[in-house]
Amino acid sequence: MRTIAGINATLLTGYPYNEFYDWDLYFENLYLSYYGVWQYCFTNLREFLNREQPDGYVNRSLIKQRDRQQFKPFLAQLVVLGAKQDHDNYDWLRGNYYDRLSKYVTKWFSYDSDHNGLPVWNSADAAGTDNQWSRGGAMSAFEIEGTDLASYLIRELRAMAVIAQHLNLKADATGFNQHADKVAALINTVLWDEEQGMYFDRNEKTCKRVYVKSATNFMPLFAGAATPARAKRMVKEHLLNPKEFWLAYPVASYAKTEPDYYQNPTAKECNWRGPTWAPTNYMIFQGLQSYGMHTEARELARRLFDMAINKNPVLREYYNAETGEGLGQTRFWGFTALYYG
Repeated sequence: MRTIAGINATLLTGYPYNEFYDWDLYFENLYLSYYGVWQYCFTNLREFLNREQPDGYVNRSLIKQRDRQQFKPFLAQLVVLGAKQDHDNYDWLRGNYYDRLSKYVTKWFSYDSDHNGLPVWNSADAAGTDNQWSRGGAMSAFEIEGTDLASYLIRELRAMAVIAQHLNLKADATGFNQHADKVAALINTVLWDEEQGMYFDRNEKTCKRVYVKSATNFMPLFAGAATPARAKRMVKEHLLNPKEFWLAYPVASYAKTEPDYYQNPTAKECNWRGPTWAPTNYMIFQGLQSYGMHTEARELARRLFDMAINKNPVLREYYNAETGEGLGQTRFWGFTALYYG
């Protein structure tokens, strides 16, 4: 827990330094929710929203402002996560914070230069997959319609619908759900490749799909956007493929078949070109469960538990997917604690 000068609240971060990030906040609160701790769903969240710009822009970090990197679409989901544990208390959102959340979600859909309904990431860095430049784009490129981004936005729109419903804003709730349906349809018409049996990102500037296999390409499972047939095919042909993602300690963040795949970092980079990371694994696990693939989900959980708890004396930021060796920050109490769940 950390404090910031001028803020009368204790804030949550899993990092050993005073910085606070977007999806980290969501995943950290997920594991705290297992223990009935929900207050931190709202402390950081309020501070991020208090710093929202007039156009709805919310920076993805609290201290160091990253250039035009919007908070990933998890704020509304964080509200719902906390409210479910606080007797469905949404009243505090009325007016100010509800309006801010609505503007924030609307802002995401402004990053859409070709107006096809699928926004783009600022970069791989902004997407949270730091060095996946080949699929997420260079810093401030604003060119990749991410399969992951569209999937997160579906869940964010669904969460906004839940919030609106609890505030008796029925027209808003209907609008958010309809928008989520539209994005799901776009994922299936624009980002699905029938020949390869997988969803892929799309470069908005070239109008071509980006044929790079990343764990983020499975996010339509997390959003419930994949059709059952496509979900089954994608899992069988790619997720469970030991030559691609199903390594000794799955799910690899990058397919082993990619030319720039590697496991151990060469310097101090956060490597997303192969190692196993908790955020994508949590979302894939949930996706498998929601599509009835319980055997696969249990095996994934078993291997991850063995990796994080048995093979390593302390939690690490991420792991070598081939050996299970802990990498990155040591004693990392951020999203990696999801493995305890």
